[in-house]
Amino acid sequence: MHDRIPNPCRLLIVGINPGTLSEEVDAPFAHPGNRFWPALDKAGITPYRVYASEGLSEQDAKMLAERGIGFTNLVARMTPKASDLATEELVEGGERLEAVVDKHRPGAVMFAGIGAYRGAFGRRKAQRGLQSGMIAGVPVWVVGNPSGLNAHETVESLAASYREVWEATA
Repeated sequence: MHDRIPNPCRLLIVGINPGTLSEEVDAPFAHPGNRFWPALDKAGITPYRVYASEGLSEQDAKMLAERGIGFTNLVARMTPKASDLATEELVEGGERLEAVVDKHRPGAVMFAGIGAYRGAFGRRKAQRGLQSGMIAGVPVWVVGNPSGLNAHETVESLAASYREVWEATA
């Protein structure tokens, strides 16, 4: 799955790595069980719910770009589960992410997944929310992983955290 980063970029959303379907259809958070798109809609960040399981439509891609919403992954390698990634891959991905953020200068970075964030940046005690450290001088927020495998999150809890980040970038 390739990066989708508009210019200007208000919010860069960072996934851990593409899953099988996301890689196949070249769209972020494409699995129908993923709560990302319903939460983004519920948060009021998008004007309608995106259904990415068959890829992003031209209308979806245009709307996201106009709103300044960009996407990248920490690790480019597709795996069925993020837990299949090695720590070395996370660290290398963190280094690549710093270069991406430095190049595109988004208003904020929203990282979807606390465990991968901790592993990539060696911040073992990091908690969700606004981080004390930045990436390339850009504020970083960590939110819960929207995967259906993460039983600790709901569409409502994800939407609340997404809305907080979005409002902070206004």
